[in-house]
Amino acid sequence: MKRPLARALALLIALACASANAAGTVAWIDISAPIDPQTAPVYPGNAPIKLEYMLDYAKGDRLALSSYSLGAHTGTHVDAPLHFIKGGTAVDKVPLERFVGPARVIDCSADATVIDAAELNKHDWKGAKRILFRTRNSRNGWMTDPTFHEDFTYVAPDAAQLLADAGVLLVGTDYLSIEKFHSPQPKTHLALLSKGIPVVEGLSLKDVAPGDYDLIVLPLRVVGHEAAPARAILKRR
Repeated sequence: MKRPLARALALLIALACASANAAGTVAWIDISAPIDPQTAPVYPGNAPIKLEYMLDYAKGDRLALSSYSLGAHTGTHVDAPLHFIKGGTAVDKVPLERFVGPARVIDCSADATVIDAAELNKHDWKGAKRILFRTRNSRNGWMTDPTFHEDFTYVAPDAAQLLADAGVLLVGTDYLSIEKFHSPQPKTHLALLSKGIPVVEGLSLKDVAPGDYDLIVLPLRVVGHEAAPARAILKRR
C-alpha cells in the first residue's frame, strides 16, 4: 500500500509543480522601444542620444562603466502634467497607481493618420481605464527607425477630450508624441494633462495584438522634471 500511495503523492507533486511553472511562465511583453543611437528616432529639438563606455573590457579595463546622455523624451517615456502646465505635477509625483493595472490595446484603422473622435468611436474603448493606441506607426516599425517621420499618427484634441471626460487613468501612443507634429497649440496634451492623466509616448506595439492586458509602466524617478524615460510591459489578461 505504501508504494502506490508514494507514487500517487509523487504524481500530485509533479502536477502541482507543472501548474506552478505554467502559471509562472505567462509571458510579459516588453513594449519599450530600445534606446540605441543606431535605431532610435529623436524628436526634433530633443537632446541626442549618447551612450559611452568610460571603462571597457575591450580597452583592457577590469570592469565596464558607462555614461548616458539623452533627453527626457527619449524612446518610451512618460509626460507628466508639468510638461505643458505651469506648476503641474512633476513626473516623480504622478501616483504610481496610474501606471499599474488593466489596460486595453486598441488597434486603430490601418490607414488612420489621426485618431480623432470618429476613429476612436470605431473601437471598444469605453470602460477601459488605461488605453494604448497601436497604429500605422507600429506597423511601419518607426520606433526602431532613426529617421524621424513627421507624418506619424497622432491623437486629435476631440478624442483626447473624450478620453479625459471618461476618466481614463493613462493614455499611451506608439510614437514620440501624442500631438500632431508642428501643432500650433498643444490641445491634445492639455486635454489629458490638465486632468492629471499621464501620457506614455514611444511605445513599441508592432507585435502586440489588440485586447485587454495587465500593464506596468515605470518612469525613472527624476525629481522635479516634466518627463522621464520608462520601461513598459504588458501581460495578457
